[in-house]
Amino acid sequence: MKKPSLPPKPSPAPEAHRCAPGDPEHTRRALSTASEAAFERAAGIFRAAGDVARLRLLAHLSEAEWCVSELAEALGEGLSTVSQRLRLLRAEGLVKRRREGRHIFYTLTDEHVAGLLRNALEHASEASHAHPDEEEDEP
Repeated sequence: MKKPSLPPKPSPAPEAHRCAPGDPEHTRRALSTASEAAFERAAGIFRAAGDVARLRLLAHLSEAEWCVSELAEALGEGLSTVSQRLRLLRAEGLVKRRREGRHIFYTLTDEHVAGLLRNALEHASEASHAHPDEEEDEP
């Protein structure tokens, strides 16, 4: 009885397409070596920012420092709603606050947060990413 024949093994990729650890194209992979705590923290940041209303709030804060009442008015939302969102964003370290008399002013924590927001919105605005389900898979 004959053994079933196996399909031929695929030929190795041409030398030009092989990855080598020292290639300059692959030097930015250091993110994958971040600690487990850093991955957990990053996931928390994305969860906190992963809401349209909170993203709009962050966008306002990327432009300037705002007090809670100004933000509520600009966003057309209640003071308690905006305060709750700010509390969550502050807990994740995305915004910071300062008190001046009876007013509390909020701003983004630092340029990292502004960059993350800017990159996310730019990426989402690119036409090539607008409808990923409509694109054909590359061969």
